[in-house]
Amino acid sequence: MVVAVERQRYGALLAVLCGAIFLEGVDIAMMNVALPSIRADLGLSTGALQWVMSAYVLGYGGFMLLGGRAGDLFGRRRVFLFWLTVFILFSGLGAIAGDGWTLITARFVTGVAAAFLTPAGLSIITTTLPEGPVRERALMIYAGTAAAGFSLGLVIGGVLTAIDWRWVFLAPVIFALCLLAGAIPLIPRDPRTTRSFRDIDFVGAISVTAALVLLVLTIERAPHASLVSTAVSGAASLALFALFVLWERRAAQPLVRLGILRSVRLVHANLTTLLVAAGFFGFQFVAVLYLREVLGWSTLETSFMMLAIGLDAVLAPTLTPRLTARFGHRRVIIVGVLLAVLAYALFLPVSPDWGFAAMFPTMVLLGVSFAFAYGPLTITATDGAAESEHGLASGLLYTSFQFGAALGLSAVTGALALGLHAALVVPLVCALLAAVTALRS
Repeated sequence: MVVAVERQRYGALLAVLCGAIFLEGVDIAMMNVALPSIRADLGLSTGALQWVMSAYVLGYGGFMLLGGRAGDLFGRRRVFLFWLTVFILFSGLGAIAGDGWTLITARFVTGVAAAFLTPAGLSIITTTLPEGPVRERALMIYAGTAAAGFSLGLVIGGVLTAIDWRWVFLAPVIFALCLLAGAIPLIPRDPRTTRSFRDIDFVGAISVTAALVLLVLTIERAPHASLVSTAVSGAASLALFALFVLWERRAAQPLVRLGILRSVRLVHANLTTLLVAAGFFGFQFVAVLYLREVLGWSTLETSFMMLAIGLDAVLAPTLTPRLTARFGHRRVIIVGVLLAVLAYALFLPVSPDWGFAAMFPTMVLLGVSFAFAYGPLTITATDGAAESEHGLASGLLYTSFQFGAALGLSAVTGALALGLHAALVVPLVCALLAAVTALRS
């Protein structure tokens, strides 16, 4: 049964939950900008610097399914508050880190915290608000806020790094403390539960988490590791996935009820989300590299160019709900994905003599594309799921998103060896494949 929320508390509750997803997006984007300063200050090698990013991805992507299911089993409010506190503590540890391993540890645990926070926040919305226009508008706002975090994080990170890179860790601590103060009175209390740790499917949790961590590691290291190493870790990941599926078929209380994957809408939504994220993050990486290293733009100049993508934060809660109400989610998603195809195609012939005006249309189109696609995909991936499995559906969605991002980054990194334009083909191919999956849904 959906929990009733007083109308006057609705806006405040949504603001807190949107603040959490904004924090997650900003945290990732700011770190990209701060890495050169971190390396210079702590004297990190290139390998150690890569692990500052990879550790977060491993924690986030590897624990997402477990994080999503934890909210269903033990209460979404409890999970949200506990892991927001963990996020605060370990982001603070990153701010005072004096060596690489302390920073890497802090980033890993922060990623794990995000893996529990993100699906808990989404499922609080889907179980607290009644199905219909109210929930859909809330999800559009939520999706737009998440995307705005990725876009604005580049600018915020540039400003904070110019002061001191440690503010990239301290600023999220201050913001998260404000969120925690608001979350405690606003998030509805969980119903009493008789669940205990004995109800956790430990074999399923360990096998799928290990499989996901290995898969993320394989994808992240593929451009730099040997073929043998990549094949071995990939095969180990597949073996663990096979063990997980076999176990889940016989488990009395499975971590993932495999029957949820019989939903064609859910599977297509997750696959489309994975491809959209792969193209989006892959393009961002190549575009930033091009602006900084080829054109010689400053961090702030580059950040403000990418800020145009943040247009989705305005369109997602305003225009997209009207379009979905009139044309349906599927058609709006298809238009959004096709706009991404157009945006990447327009940027493909980029050359050093291109100015701001030539590149700006791609950034605007990407902002519109993300506004049209991401929110409706979020709704499609969770709509129709039983209330007891909203956390699981959210976990599946964000796992797809995270793996898409890792896959896109790995693919463009490998393609850069063949040149800039070869790397720019990767997001275009991802968008074309996303269009195919969206059309077949």
